[in-house]
Amino acid sequence: MAKHFDPYDFIIRLDAQILGIEPVISRSLELPRDLNFAQLHEVLQAAFGWTDSHLHQFIVGGLVIGAPEYLEEDVDGPRVIEATEVHLRDLRFPYGRDAQLEILYQYDFGDNWQHRLILSEVPPAEGVKYPRCLAGSRACPPEDVGGDIGYEAFLEAWRDPDHEEHADNRRWAGRKFDPERFDLEAANRAIARALRLSRGDYRARQIESMGPP
Repeated sequence: MAKHFDPYDFIIRLDAQILGIEPVISRSLELPRDLNFAQLHEVLQAAFGWTDSHLHQFIVGGLVIGAPEYLEEDVDGPRVIEATEVHLRDLRFPYGRDAQLEILYQYDFGDNWQHRLILSEVPPAEGVKYPRCLAGSRACPPEDVGGDIGYEAFLEAWRDPDHEEHADNRRWAGRKFDPERFDLEAANRAIARALRLSRGDYRARQIESMGPP
């Protein structure tokens, strides 16, 4: 018997790239449609290796999605939509084969890390648990390194033993830091842990709700 066609039987393929850096720092993910944008934030943080130490927001068309309590709203600008109230299933893709949506994910408004997210609809694979990371390239920069320009200067010193800041940068970044390394298994473990701890919301809210130890 032929399988009944379900127009909603798909998952979301997401290809993410940090803008302004060459060679490219990227992650390819497959996500369930019921994921909300707070969970999407947690997945992206885990997949790239960020530490969720700064503010963030998603720009979807003209809409701003994030945590309203943390973001200052411009009187003349768009209001911040609560991230837990918007799901991937709410997105509307253009008609046509290979249709895609582009979203901007901004993290750390000081360093201003901008991630281009390209989303498309793909059929799910049988027996696969989502979300999952499929592939990636390079490690994300250290937190508070100073954006793409600061990271370029950091790497120049990090790679040159004769540079006056070489030892300080190596010590600051930590002995385990390798700008060219990406560990797929570690990324997937981090994603699973982040979603487990977030419980459908932001982990930061979960921690705040627990109160002081």
